[in-house]
Amino acid sequence: MKILMYAVLEPEKKYIREWSAKTGVEVKCVAERLDAKTVEWAQGFDGIDFQQTQPLEPVVYQKLHEYGIKQLTARMVGYDMIDFDLAKKYELTVTNVPAYSPRAIAEMGLTQALRLVRKLGYYDQRMDNLDFRWAGLESTEIYNLTVGIIGAGHIGGATAQLYSALGAKVIAVDPIHQVELSPYLEYTDLDTLLKTADIVTVHTPLDESTANLFNSETFKKMKDTAYLINMARGGIVTADDLIAALQNKEIAGAALDTLADEGQFFEKQATPEEIPEDYKTLRAMPNVLISPHSAFYTDTAMKNMVAMGLDDVVAIVNGKRPQFEVYK
Repeated sequence: MKILMYAVLEPEKKYIREWSAKTGVEVKCVAERLDAKTVEWAQGFDGIDFQQTQPLEPVVYQKLHEYGIKQLTARMVGYDMIDFDLAKKYELTVTNVPAYSPRAIAEMGLTQALRLVRKLGYYDQRMDNLDFRWAGLESTEIYNLTVGIIGAGHIGGATAQLYSALGAKVIAVDPIHQVELSPYLEYTDLDTLLKTADIVTVHTPLDESTANLFNSETFKKMKDTAYLINMARGGIVTADDLIAALQNKEIAGAALDTLADEGQFFEKQATPEEIPEDYKTLRAMPNVLISPHSAFYTDTAMKNMVAMGLDDVVAIVNGKRPQFEVYK
């Protein structure tokens, strides 16, 4: 059996070699993402594995079907880059890796929230100008705050446990109420969460129900002292409305690990011409933190995402049911 892995990061190769040696399955790695051109490299392979946020072009589905490949395995949580109608048309089973390391992303969200709450961006700005005064930057402590989690799945649940351990009150919105999370959070409705949370942290997929969930109306419902943490998908937040909310002091700050237009410049050395205006505006604000969709990037996460993704490729190629099939 031969598998082609797209968009392989250098640190992943160690774990790929370990998995290949353990299973006896040949794996070829390429750095390029899966697109209309690179899909041709999949000819002669039994399966593929990829990670990217850029949408797959229609010809990708057609070519994979022609090559006899029966699956699309995204070694990541999100799958909004996949057109499920085309996947179904070309008989491609879709899988993802929903929980390679929920703690990795939860810890990143908490880290950024703590930086915002303690106003470290403002301190950095002052100190860059040799101003070492701390007047006006009094902050609070986490145990005094209410944290609202939108999407209490694997990552949201891990986030709840971290904040709960620090003494915060945690509330959450999710269509599924998991009894095992009851020691760490209380479920509520979205309006109540927006009106009462001091930190609103987002861990939900991007779909029709969540696209542009955070818009001008949403921000008006939040406390003007609240912080938005988006560790999910950029399309959940309307960037222009976020900028306006920050400029009008409708919310206190934001931490973003993902942007709606990140495909233009994330994961590469960008040129000044490639950087969009919304990024420039947000990046210049001392109460905004941006990371390049890197919340997942830990050794534990990489090891798990490699193994879990490849295991499902093997299962499908062998005619078995994968562990992490995505239905839509």
